[in-house]
Amino acid sequence: TPTISARPAPRRHGRPATFAGRGHGEGRGGEAGRLIGQCCHQPDARPMKLATYKDGSRDGQLVVVSRDLAQAHYATGIATRLQQVLDDWNFLSPQLQDLWVTLNHGKARHAFPFDPGLCMAPLPRAYQWVDGSAYHEHVRRVRRARGAEVSEADLAEPLMYQGGSDDFLGPCDDAYFASQDLGIDFEAEIAVVTGDLPMGVEPARALDGVRLLMLANDWSLRQLVPAEVAKGFGFVQSKPATAFSPVAVTPDELGEAWFRGKVNLTLQASVNGRRLGMLEAGSEMAFHFGRLIAHLARTRRVRAGSIIGSGTVSNADASRGVGCLIEKRALEIAEGGEAKTEYLKFGDVVRIEMKGRDGLSVFGAIEQEVTGPQDEPDVEADVSQHTAA
Repeated sequence: TPTISARPAPRRHGRPATFAGRGHGEGRGGEAGRLIGQCCHQPDARPMKLATYKDGSRDGQLVVVSRDLAQAHYATGIATRLQQVLDDWNFLSPQLQDLWVTLNHGKARHAFPFDPGLCMAPLPRAYQWVDGSAYHEHVRRVRRARGAEVSEADLAEPLMYQGGSDDFLGPCDDAYFASQDLGIDFEAEIAVVTGDLPMGVEPARALDGVRLLMLANDWSLRQLVPAEVAKGFGFVQSKPATAFSPVAVTPDELGEAWFRGKVNLTLQASVNGRRLGMLEAGSEMAFHFGRLIAHLARTRRVRAGSIIGSGTVSNADASRGVGCLIEKRALEIAEGGEAKTEYLKFGDVVRIEMKGRDGLSVFGAIEQEVTGPQDEPDVEADVSQHTAA
């Protein structure tokens, strides 16, 4: 059975670049491009990037990060935690944005080199993490891989599940699993962090509540999914801790790439240095983030610090690759009748990243090694021994 190629050389998180003074979604159009994207920007949004550094506590220390991801500055004088900012956005975010501008112009006195390896998830724990499935092609492929059918009803409204939000992984944290026989898979996604939104909010207004955007790796254990799906009560054991990108960015930082509730940039996914996907995140997103948030808020309020995921980014054009291994296996089954690609093994390294039209990394990269017990018990031998006895 083919396996994914061996581990690559040591990790690299990109190179510094010069502050350009315009959003990642803008090419030479500059200010004109920003005006095009304003239709979906919240009135009080400001371009900036935020991260959380590890400090031994559960919530870490909030830092402001330069556009090129080269420099950072502690936000201690303004706020120590990202949740504080989300709870008092209108008062604290302008102060953070002023610091961000100063940092980008090289005038922040206590700036230091930014290191993604020291990052927790931007919001290390959240009041809720809800993941949708906004890409129809992903739904179709996953269902085919399980031998199930996709009905029109399955595609009419967003699919959504409530995940664990008490223990997120940092972008460079190892992903530890009890066994490599659980069908370990990554899922390359985009996520938003919201402010307070009322029950029954309409999709257009829901977009006004988007405070920040991030990348996500929604780890999945495929061998545990069928049994949980059959019970009809949602994912629990098959969905371990999710990882998020080093930085979270405001919608305005994306410039014209943030349009009508979608991120119109390419999401890159690779395993062990081998590229698996170059996926267009905006064009085939069936439900924009306003729709996803409105679906969540139909019967409940959504509070500041809620995280909503897009689901695995997926394109119908198979030449663009995949954002998870189960889709690759589904394509192999459709083409040759059997899956040839194995799920992840201990030692494999997953990398997820998105670059702007200026060529710079927008969120920094999620880069994680799959780890587990060094000496797994031989389950088959153990079963045989007990049978013989």
